[in-house]
Amino acid sequence: MKRYKYQYGGDASQWGELFLPELPADGEHRGVVVVIHGGYWRSQYGAELGEPIAQDLAAHGMAAWNLEYRRAGNGGGWPNTFCDVLAGIDKLQDLAATHALNLGPVVALGHSAGGHLAAWAAGRAKLAQLGMPEPDGQVSRRQDATAVHLTGVVSQSGLLNLAEAERLNLSNGAVGNLLGGPSSKYPQRHRYADPMTTLPLAVPVIAVHATDDDTVPRSQSEAYVDAGTAARMGTRLISVPGDHFDLIDPKSPAYRTCRELVQSLLG
Repeated sequence: MKRYKYQYGGDASQWGELFLPELPADGEHRGVVVVIHGGYWRSQYGAELGEPIAQDLAAHGMAAWNLEYRRAGNGGGWPNTFCDVLAGIDKLQDLAATHALNLGPVVALGHSAGGHLAAWAAGRAKLAQLGMPEPDGQVSRRQDATAVHLTGVVSQSGLLNLAEAERLNLSNGAVGNLLGGPSSKYPQRHRYADPMTTLPLAVPVIAVHATDDDTVPRSQSEAYVDAGTAARMGTRLISVPGDHFDLIDPKSPAYRTCRELVQSLLG
């Protein structure tokens, strides 16, 4: 296994680390898994949460990009966290030739708040069509052929229904903290940042939820999958044993299910 760290911007938190298995016989890595860590978008949680997962994915033959981004408390929040996630994914285009990456399939594996960011990023092609020019203009991103579009998402107890997460006051106001204020003050910003808004997507989103999760309620995954299914989108909800953090423990059955799902989406 080899690992390479790259900046995608000038900030200390704008980086990713690429974990690569040995090159296959055809001389290129078939797809990339973008690992997006959680932590309720707060700065005290970082990419160290995703590193064991990225290492495990590479050990099982998959190229993995462990993505760091600015979070609320260290220059992130609205709109920078959103800009960073898209820019970090797009960085793969710049690395493809150097590392023989075939970007045909690019699948995101996102845990908790990372699940939110992964599902949101999967809807990037629809953002400009939402009829919200003010927030859309604030999220700078590539909109040409160099943009990297996700071809699938595995959400691990993700925060997939932002409006409900705000209503439930999850993690002591984490949604308002991310978006710079409540939805009563910034209604368009909240809708724009909510993965529910861009449903249905043209790519599959599989919501995995831990049965004993007391950090993110199961209703977050259920609402997204129910809405996606009603709109005839490729989505499903899978329950796995364990708690919120078993999903990112490479030794746990819950995580192994996620790894197998990612492999299936890579094809």
